[in-house]
Amino acid sequence: MALPSSLPRADLGVGRDRPPPAPAPCLLPYNCLPLWPPSVASATAGSPLDLSPASGDSGNVAAAAVAVNPWDIVLCATGTAMACENALVLAVLFYTPGLRAPTFLLIGSLALADLLAGLGLIVNFSVQYLLSSPSETALLSAAGLLITAFSASVCSLLAITVDRYLSLYNALTYHSERTLTFTAAMLLLVWLFCLGVGLLPLLGWNCLRERSTCSVLRPVTKNNATVLAVAFLLIFALMVHLYLQICKIAFRHAQQIAIQHQFIATSQATSTRKGIATLSVIFGTFALCWIPLAIYSLVADSSYPAVYTYSLALPAAFNSLINPIIYAFRNPDIQKSLWVACCGCITSGFSSRPRTSSDV
Repeated sequence: MALPSSLPRADLGVGRDRPPPAPAPCLLPYNCLPLWPPSVASATAGSPLDLSPASGDSGNVAAAAVAVNPWDIVLCATGTAMACENALVLAVLFYTPGLRAPTFLLIGSLALADLLAGLGLIVNFSVQYLLSSPSETALLSAAGLLITAFSASVCSLLAITVDRYLSLYNALTYHSERTLTFTAAMLLLVWLFCLGVGLLPLLGWNCLRERSTCSVLRPVTKNNATVLAVAFLLIFALMVHLYLQICKIAFRHAQQIAIQHQFIATSQATSTRKGIATLSVIFGTFALCWIPLAIYSLVADSSYPAVYTYSLALPAAFNSLINPIIYAFRNPDIQKSLWVACCGCITSGFSSRPRTSSDV
C-alpha cells in the first residue's frame, strides 16, 4: 500500500529530515570527562556506556558494559596497599605509649594523609565502575578526597623537613621549646588548608560542564592545575633549600666534633649522619615521584593521551606507598613495636628514651 506523498517523513519516525537532537547536559560520568585519573572513556574512542536507543527499537535503551581500564585497576590495587600499610603505621603509633613525641606526631600526620590517599583511589575506582549512575556530587567528592589527601601528604613532608632543620639549627633549645600541643596546632592548620583546597571542585572549580577547560587531572581545570603545580614546585624549592642547610649544619657539627675530639658525642654524630642519609633518600624519592607529574600538569592539557597521565600519576601514588618504609619502618622503636605486635610476647608499653628528629 502506497503512502500519501503529502505526509511528512518526520511523522513516520524515520527521522531523515529531522535535525539531530541537542546533546544532553554533562551530568553523568559517561557523558562527562572522567575523574582524575582519567578513565577508559578518555583512553579509548567512544563512551563506556551507550544510552542511545537501539535502531528499530524506539523507547528501549541498550547499555554496553563498562570496560575496566587496567590502569585504574593498578591504581586501585596501589591504593589498597597504601591504605593497609599506613593503617599499620597509625596503629603502632596509637597503641605504643612511648611514641608520643612531636616528631612521631608528624609521622602520624603523614601516615594519615597517605592512608586517605589510598582510600581516595579506592573510592574513585568505585565511583567510576561500581556505581550505576553516580551523582555529580559523588564524582567531585572523590576528586576532592584525592586532592586533600595528596596535598596533606606533601605538606606533612615539608613539616618533617622543617622540623629536622630546626632541630639541628637550634639544637640546644628547640626540643625544650617545641611541645606536643604546638605541633598539633600547626598540623591542624595544615589540614584545614588542605581540606579547603580539596573542597574547591565541589564549590564550582571543576570542568564537568566545560570540557575545554579540563586539565590532565580531571575534573580540575587547567588554571587550577597550574596553581597546584606551581605551589608544589615552590614547596619543592623550599625543601631543597632546607635540605642544603641541613647538610651544611651537619657537616659543620661533624668537623667540630673531629677537631675537639669529643668522643662522648660520637653517638649523636652517628645519629645525625643517619638522619642526613634518611633525608637524602626521602628527598630523592619525593623528587622522582612528584616532579614529572607537576611539570606535565603545567605543559599538558586534556587533549593529551590519557596514558601519559596514568604513567606519571602512578609514581606519585607510589610515593605514598614508600613513605612508611622510609619514615616509620626504618625507626628502631617502630620496628620493635611491630615485632612485639607480631609475636605477641609483650602486651604492655615500652620504656623509651627522649626522641629527637634525628632518630626518624
